[in-house]
Amino acid sequence: MDPFRNMGDWKKNLDHFFGDRFWNEFEGIMKPTIPQMNIYQKENELFCIVNIPGLNDLDNVHVYVDHATLELKGVINIDHVGGHIVTEEILQGSFERKMDLPFPVRDDKINATYGHGLLVIHLHRLVTNKKNKNRLEIRNLEDEE
Repeated sequence: MDPFRNMGDWKKNLDHFFGDRFWNEFEGIMKPTIPQMNIYQKENELFCIVNIPGLNDLDNVHVYVDHATLELKGVINIDHVGGHIVTEEILQGSFERKMDLPFPVRDDKINATYGHGLLVIHLHRLVTNKKNKNRLEIRNLEDEE
């Protein structure tokens, strides 16, 4: 008899009881996200510091900035040949992370540097003088009668 045969039913029942997103709360505990990232905010600037060890070719990491979203795609690959792994705490493999930024950023003023295993992305707040306040035209129904 397979003790895990009904595991799917158990998960469905928990999803039904706690909500569909119940397991998402545990994702960072069970499998930490890579790469790790810190975001620091000044008044009109953001500094995103991303931990990417062993990056030998900068073309292996793709950084996309769109309005108020930062997206990273790439591969962490620690090329160590020989022996077998006794302890593995540095997560490796393909990654894809999408982060919401606290404010929209300029697309013409972005700087990214890599050194000592850290990717530093410097972003600047998008400040516009354009006011999005539009006066609404009110139609008089009595004039249409």
